Parts: sequence; structure tokens; C-alpha cells
Amino acid sequence: MELLKIRNIEKYYGSRSNLTKAIDDISFSVEQGEFVAIMGASGSGKTTLLNCISTIDRVTAGQIFLEDTDITRLKGRQLNRFRSEKLGFIFQDFNLLDTLTAYENIALALSIKNYPAKQIDPAVKRVAEQLGITDVLEKYPYQMSGGQKQRVASARAIITEPKIILADEPTGALDSKSAKLLLERFNYLNREQDATIMMVTHDSFTASYASRVIFIKDGKLFSELSRGDNSRKQFFDRIIDVVTLLGGDVSDAL
Repeated sequence: MELLKIRNIEKYYGSRSNLTKAIDDISFSVEQGEFVAIMGASGSGKTTLLNCISTIDRVTAGQIFLEDTDITRLKGRQLNRFRSEKLGFIFQDFNLLDTLTAYENIALALSIKNYPAKQIDPAVKRVAEQLGITDVLEKYPYQMSGGQKQRVASARAIITEPKIILADEPTGALDSKSAKLLLERFNYLNREQDATIMMVTHDSFTASYASRVIFIKDGKLFSELSRGDNSRKQFFDRIIDVVTLLGGDVSDAL
């Protein structure tokens, strides 16, 4: 089933005398339960694309549908409700509240949605166990490693069971061990919880955990790969081949 439909979207920045086209007539769809990575060089438009899907930014032209809702038309309270009920965000810089414990940061997402208090505690503990962060629930962000903070941020994003999880360079600030653990947890959520994930990354190793990779160059769709029956190593090698054609720095991709 198609969950997300991107139809001929364009995004311009600047004024008429100095106009930049960040996204140039991009169209694609994402199925329910897919794990999709978006790759491209710096300035290619991949983060702008994610920002438009997440409603952080508005498209200049085109439409974006999540289920049957054209999110490009939402405004005000409708838009706020849509973000709260349908989307889960995972940012590179975590965006945790320093004055709250891990438990409180995760529970806040449910409190905002007016979940009954008796449902919050078991929900927090369940998602913490799924992401392997039960031992840090009472810690504050300054007491946690980067990997732990990112997994807490991930728990906060998924606890409301959003229709789609949007992740912007989720492993960018992590060491290799923490990055691998987070990606394995993403795979778990995708396989076992049928979570739909869209992840922007510049890193081929990170992208190899996805089931499909969409490549963007100069604001346009450049290529697309599906993992199919490939092992992750085989898929990684195929991704590297496209990154090379894309003009990327293979040493960075590795």
C-alpha cells in the first residue's frame, strides 16, 4: 500500500534576481513498511526534500500526500495536529531537553497528545526495551553518550506510533559502534513493528541498512536501488558504485 506520494514537487529559495532551485520536479512513492534512504552530495537537495515531507518547509510547487491527505495544503491547527499524530522526527543533534531525564523526554511525546497517565509508564518502558536504553531512563542528556542520546531521541519519535519516521543524518554524530547499534534497531522497528522509515544520509554504510536508496543530484532524482535479495554487503557495494557515478567522495562514503 502506498503510504507517501511525492508528485512533481519543486522548491525555490531566494528572490527573482537570485533564485536557487533546491528541488527540481521530484516524484516518487513510499510503501507502508518500507525503509528508504535518501542520498546525495552536500547541497543536492536531500535535506530540503526531507524538510518538505516533514512540513518544516513548504514546497513551491507540486503535492505531497500522506495516505489521502495532501499535506502541502495544511495550515495552522490542522498542520500542528498532523505533525503530532502522523510524523516522528529524529534529528542529528538529538533535540533532547537538557532539564528532563531520558524517561521524561520520551514520556513528553505522549503527554503532549494527552495520553492517560496510566498508559505512559508501560509505553515508555516498552519502547526503551526495544531500543536497549532501559538503563539510562533516569539519566539526563549530559550523562549519556551520543549513541544513547540518539536512541532516546528515536524512542521519543516512535512511541506515538507515527505513520512515518523521518530521520535526518541520524548516525552523523555517532561513533561506528553506536551507529551500527542504532541502525540495527531501525531494522528491528522496520521488520518487527512494520515502521515506515525515511532517512537522509551521506554515508553508504548507513544507507545499506535500508531496503531502497534514492539518489538525488542537483535537486533531481539521479538513480534508485532496491536491495531485493542482496545481502547488506552486496547492497553496500552497489551503493558505492552509484555514489562513484554521482561524483561523491568514496572515501567519505566508506
